[in-house]
Amino acid sequence: MGKNTIFSGQPIFNQLLTFIDKSEIRKIAKKHGSDYYVKKFTTYNHLVVMLFVVFEGYHSIREVILGLLANAHKLSHLGLSYLVRRSTFSEANKRRSSKVFEDIYMTVYQKHSRFLADSRLTDKDLKRLYIMDSSTISLFKDILKGVGRNPKSGKKKGGIKAHTIIKASENVPCLVRYSEAARHDHMFLQEVEALPSGSIITFDKGYVDYAQYETFSEKSIWYVTRLKENAFYTAGKEFDIPDDTDFGVLKDEEVVLLYGDNKTQEHKARRIAYWDNENQRLFEFITNNFELAAEKIAWIYKKRWQIELLFKQLKQNFPLKYFLGDNENAIEIQIWAAMLANLLITLVKSKLKRKWAFSNMVSIIRQQLMNYINIYAFLENPEKSWLILIKQDKYKYQHSLFPEVQGAYF
Repeated sequence: MGKNTIFSGQPIFNQLLTFIDKSEIRKIAKKHGSDYYVKKFTTYNHLVVMLFVVFEGYHSIREVILGLLANAHKLSHLGLSYLVRRSTFSEANKRRSSKVFEDIYMTVYQKHSRFLADSRLTDKDLKRLYIMDSSTISLFKDILKGVGRNPKSGKKKGGIKAHTIIKASENVPCLVRYSEAARHDHMFLQEVEALPSGSIITFDKGYVDYAQYETFSEKSIWYVTRLKENAFYTAGKEFDIPDDTDFGVLKDEEVVLLYGDNKTQEHKARRIAYWDNENQRLFEFITNNFELAAEKIAWIYKKRWQIELLFKQLKQNFPLKYFLGDNENAIEIQIWAAMLANLLITLVKSKLKRKWAFSNMVSIIRQQLMNYINIYAFLENPEKSWLILIKQDKYKYQHSLFPEVQGAYF
């Protein structure tokens, strides 16, 4: 292949795997005992195969094995020394704990998170802002308790809920927990206590838990959310709205939220009434931060939409409609593999100067996953890569149907 920088000695898939440290996987496997009594299908091999499943979009274990067979001559590049059997793969999804894949994701995230932060951000509040929300994935079987009533036609489907926290400056999950879809969101609020003091977190009103809000205040963790319509509170001091403040701010006041048995417990907060002229809606925000300007509080809650875009990105590019196992562990493993695949492509995107739509990158990588192409050189300048190929093999392209190729470069 000479000095051509477009081709690579490794498939694109292997270039993605370079973000994953094999020594760290061995440590994680030892910690969880996931390789005890395992002869061939180690934790690393399992991870590679699961990523192969996610990138290729396979729907069944049979499809996975056929896909591996079609690329058998390239598997050694990925560190796979043998072709896994269907029964072995299925048993591994059932027996190897999903906590292993969670630790692998977090290890990769923590090692490369510095490449994810947007260096253009200058607002210190944005750099310490976290966003929390949940997304429900419907399951074909009633494996986990689904949300809502049973339909007249029979039982409702099962569902798994992914509770997720992202940093506003990174746009990838930094913490994920799973639960049955029927479990209330506010049960996840305890995870927020692990955030550094001074952090700001925003979430929707589905996470209402005033006792937990009081704990946040004690730990100097600032939250921004919406006030529920049936909230009990007493109004206190009203703050002046400066003349140069966004005209959408209608009221800024101190309130005491009442909760607990007989509404005897209190949580001191700040209520901001804000008119959104674009959507012609009135929003009522509450926060335990009394220092930030009222319009900044409204802006922080608006940033919450960022996590909705992330969920949309995951569901569009790595749709989780078909699972390779009918047990909770196998389902969680596949979700973690999708999260990791999303992280790996985000890391590739962060190293490129050329701007790409995420979905376009996923499409290119999916189509060329096992081809020997330098993914960075190609994505930086696809047009130049095409011209290099033409000049190297001009006889192959001289009868091309494309006029810009035929005769244009010969």
